[in-house]
Amino acid sequence: MSEARKTFWDGVRAELPLLVGVFPFGMIYGALALDAGLSKGASQMMSSIVFAGSAQFVTTQLVSDAAPALVIIMTIAVVNLRHMLYSASLAPYLKDLSLKWKVLLSYLLTDEAYAPSALEYERTGVKPKSHWFLLGAGFTLWSIWQISTAFGIFLGAAIPENWQLDFALPLTFIAMVVPALKNRPMIAAAVSAGMVALAAYGLPFKLGLILAAMTGIVIGTVFEGKK
Repeated sequence: MSEARKTFWDGVRAELPLLVGVFPFGMIYGALALDAGLSKGASQMMSSIVFAGSAQFVTTQLVSDAAPALVIIMTIAVVNLRHMLYSASLAPYLKDLSLKWKVLLSYLLTDEAYAPSALEYERTGVKPKSHWFLLGAGFTLWSIWQISTAFGIFLGAAIPENWQLDFALPLTFIAMVVPALKNRPMIAAAVSAGMVALAAYGLPFKLGLILAAMTGIVIGTVFEGKK
């Protein structure tokens, strides 16, 4: 087996445990998108083109609440600021790739793809074929996200409400975040953002998410400066 193929499948295997939470998350999104008034085609295309679970959830909920377009755009922009941090974190390992590779991997870069990739790159360092790991993790997640969205769109109404599938998402994020909390700035950012998210849960238009994200960034930066 070539090094590229082996690295790709290493990424696939690293991603598999996280799919336990991703699949029900995608199903919930598909069902909520229809409830918000989106067509089946638009709901599926959002998963294919946007490919950002948190942004898709926020969009459907804000559309359902008839929020102003500016609020929707600003909320999604702030929620997705973390992708800039992900990119900066992985840049040292992927900086020598061609533009085509960078465009492809930036599209596939999500929370669930970043977490195992960052841990792998910290462990192995820069290698000629290391980008295939992120490709394997990202493509696996993308495929399951499309399938789970389709299940939610076409079977959402038949899913019993007492199944409580939404619990899987927090568990997935906990499983991703905890192994990465290796120093004080990371722990401070995670704890402060979590506390603010809980305290500001009742704010309209999901503004608590914006406040929590900004708090985590500021606290993490402050602690980083004290190192």
